[in-house]
Amino acid sequence: MHITHIVHRALQLAPDEPVTAYGDRIRTAREQAGRVARLAGALRNRGVRDGEHVGMLALGSDRYIEFFLAVAWANGVFHPVNPAWSTREMIYALAESRTEILFVDDAFLGRLPEIREACPDLREVVHVGDGPPPAGMSGFEELIASTEPVEDARRGGEAPAGVVYTSGTTGRAKGVVVSHACLVHQALILPARVPAHGVPGGHILITSNFSSISMLVTWLIQGIWGGLTVIPRTTDADGLVDAIERHRVTHAPFAPGTMQQIVDQPDIAERDLSSMLSIAYGAAPITEALLTRVMKAFSNAAFHQWYGMNEFGLATLLPPEDHLAGRKLRSAGRPALGAEVRIVDDEGVEVPRGEVGEIIVRTGAMMLGYLNKPEETARTVRDGWVHTGDGGYLDEDGYLFIVDRFSEVINVDGWNVFSTEVEQAIADHPAVAAAAVIGIPDEGRPGEKVHAVIVLKHGRTASEEDIRRHCEPLIAWKTPTSCEFVAALPLSTTGKVLKRELRKPYWEGMDRQVN
Repeated sequence: MHITHIVHRALQLAPDEPVTAYGDRIRTAREQAGRVARLAGALRNRGVRDGEHVGMLALGSDRYIEFFLAVAWANGVFHPVNPAWSTREMIYALAESRTEILFVDDAFLGRLPEIREACPDLREVVHVGDGPPPAGMSGFEELIASTEPVEDARRGGEAPAGVVYTSGTTGRAKGVVVSHACLVHQALILPARVPAHGVPGGHILITSNFSSISMLVTWLIQGIWGGLTVIPRTTDADGLVDAIERHRVTHAPFAPGTMQQIVDQPDIAERDLSSMLSIAYGAAPITEALLTRVMKAFSNAAFHQWYGMNEFGLATLLPPEDHLAGRKLRSAGRPALGAEVRIVDDEGVEVPRGEVGEIIVRTGAMMLGYLNKPEETARTVRDGWVHTGDGGYLDEDGYLFIVDRFSEVINVDGWNVFSTEVEQAIADHPAVAAAAVIGIPDEGRPGEKVHAVIVLKHGRTASEEDIRRHCEPLIAWKTPTSCEFVAALPLSTTGKVLKRELRKPYWEGMDRQVN
């Protein structure tokens, strides 16, 4: 199957039904199909043929969905650039992927001079906006209006569909290459187990930016079933609630932190959220107190939690019936359809139920590999299993409990931050001799905070504000929330920093060492 199948199906079954809503702009299936075919023609005229990478640096909009479809239609590979990254991180991903055509909206025009100078492969930039394009750039609407439509290349199956960058354990990003089959498999699994999350004619809400596979799959779920994808102009709590009310949204995915922001709104009890039938959440467990508040606010919705990664999609699912029964809410659920989960020791041997080890996963939605990183791919995927770096156990009923993190990942409201990446940014500060970065509880909120433990060079001084000001241009939102300065870091006999010792004071007395 190929992702452009959803265009052909919608055009055949309901050509005049709306498929996207962005602000006041509604596009029907017929309109979308014509626009995609013309935009694909423009891409082909610009040399996109067999797997060339085409990037998008933009906030969410209906044009972003047209971009995904047109790149595949033209036989290319899409590369959504994370808008939360620093310019340096964007440049690294664009250069490594050798992206030659980049779509940019108004929010990021100021970054273009630096990007163009550092990315010699970038030969064309397309403006994604409502106004006239800046000098030297083609316009998104101009390309569609001036180009004849072309036939769909029907790129599909195991052919690469996109490359989605995720933070890397070495401090550099890794491009996760996903196939069409991988994405379609992910989009079919959740509705197969939770029917309310994929219904013909449903209205699904995009709750984050399109640089994550989870939002790609969110759109594909509704695209496959037929219905409306709602893209709010802002994904803060106000924007999401407004979109739910206005478009009668039926289902959506949320990070627990976003759910808390929604129920913390002072007028939430007066808002009409009755259209919501299904809510998926993941990346962090939810407290019973927060779940109770959210279930009260969304009283018609079935709740389900998932555990997954870009590298393999959905691994486990805690279904609505467990939520209603208050059963094993601290777990990540049981293996999803098409998924296998094992807990192994350091030698890769499966351990008994109840014993903690590393979580490894195999699904029908495995990545093709990390772009240009065969050694890292081989370290992560062994004998067909993705080694997650998360520690956990399976109980006697097959529920997965995540209890620790063996890798260097910190969960910030559902987004992964690799501590080595933050440590490298801190180490560039002239006053820093050494640094270790850990995740600590976020004081009653789901997820973790980035905390830095720093040793300064002899005779040098620096404050927490100095460190933050230094890091923000380098790693943007991954900048440490808090810092402490110590005389020395605890080391093992081999000289490795004992991060468990640094984490211990913050997690003491808790049943999990991760959020």
